[in-house]
Amino acid sequence: MFVDRAKIIVKAGDGGRGCVAFRREKFVPRGGPSGGDGGRGGDVYLEADSQMSTLLSFRYNPEYRAGRGGHGEGGNRSGQAGEDVIVKVPLGTVVIDSHTGEVIADLVRDRQRVIVAKGGRGGRGNARFASSVNRAPRRAEPGEPGEQRELQLELKLLADVGIIGYPNAGKSTLICRISAAKAKIADYPFTTLEPNLGVVDLGDFRQFVVADIPGLIEGAHKGAGLGLRFLRHVERTKLLIHLVDVSSMSGRDPVTDYEVIRSELRLYDEQLARKPEIVVANKIDALDEPFRLERLQSYCKAQRLDFCAISAVTGEGVKLLLQAVDRKLRTVGEV
Repeated sequence: MFVDRAKIIVKAGDGGRGCVAFRREKFVPRGGPSGGDGGRGGDVYLEADSQMSTLLSFRYNPEYRAGRGGHGEGGNRSGQAGEDVIVKVPLGTVVIDSHTGEVIADLVRDRQRVIVAKGGRGGRGNARFASSVNRAPRRAEPGEPGEQRELQLELKLLADVGIIGYPNAGKSTLICRISAAKAKIADYPFTTLEPNLGVVDLGDFRQFVVADIPGLIEGAHKGAGLGLRFLRHVERTKLLIHLVDVSSMSGRDPVTDYEVIRSELRLYDEQLARKPEIVVANKIDALDEPFRLERLQSYCKAQRLDFCAISAVTGEGVKLLLQAVDRKLRTVGEV
């Protein structure tokens, strides 16, 4: 199961108490105070792990506590420091404070680590308070409490290319055609209920990661369909493949389809609408009304949009599309 949002509670360890103690060894006159300090509480860290792909585990295990510091002891012995806790999260996880909305970290590199709750300082023992005017202090400090926070984790997929379009436009078929991804394919709306990731090998040691983004329909930016849940996965992509069904089976106008999805991108985030894009007419193998393809092609030419025509089922035009994607990616940055 793909889970891209989760709430967790993290609690750092409390600091240990300082100790009140005095030396009473034989042959040690006026031994004085010997109470040690309490140990510091453990910290809670989040660390990005490239081997994880979902936040599912946090649904069943939402609380994480670090170890508390040990109490100080006589003989000026300090308490043991509390054990830190390292919580592994997938690459692309955004960490947000649930109460303030503050973005604490955006973990996009493997092994990138951030501290999200600091352990409490250990209390000072009475040996720390000895002075020339107070040689036998009977005072020690309690340890400070560790931080506790409620965090919202949001996963945004790390992909170079995002495939967008109406349901049943052929996004899952295309990602299965160009990569080793095993996406579910069926002839009904919202077949794809979660994003699929695939790696496309271009040869000559060049490759890119592609994501099939489900659920975009009119009103997606308000939550219609599955759009609001998955639109954020497009945010990190460098390039969009906008797939449009040009067959008559959709019952919709291809140009209208294109404009509706573009409008949803703009309404969700203006930055998404500015991303480089290739418009791809799909299902040309089932093209029974050629004017539908011609209309979309003419529209793209007038708007100076990059255009390709393919059949994800038969593979026609797919090689040319990948070459176009490769060229486009080179202009927006190395893959």
